Amino acid sequence: MQLHVIVRGRVQGVGFRWFVREIARRRGMTGWVRNLADGSVEVAADGDGDAIADLRSSLRSGPPGSSVTSLDELASVPGELPQPFSILR
Repeated sequence: MQLHVIVRGRVQGVGFRWFVREIARRRGMTGWVRNLADGSVEVAADGDGDAIADLRSSLRSGPPGSSVTSLDELASVPGELPQPFSILR
């Protein structure tokens, strides 16, 4: 199962990418997370249904200091997803 989302709100400068990477790696997921120029964060992940549900829920809450205002789901995951789950620069 795959998840490709844009997370909007106060999601940069608060450890959001590290937070996502740690959850995804604990759940054995492949994929990546990266900051976007508009201040949002993009996440592409692949894993079993429970892992995807857990990640989606975690993205909505975020780490301490963050404030998620929206989670915009995109149609498909782009390209091959790296193993282990990575932070892209």
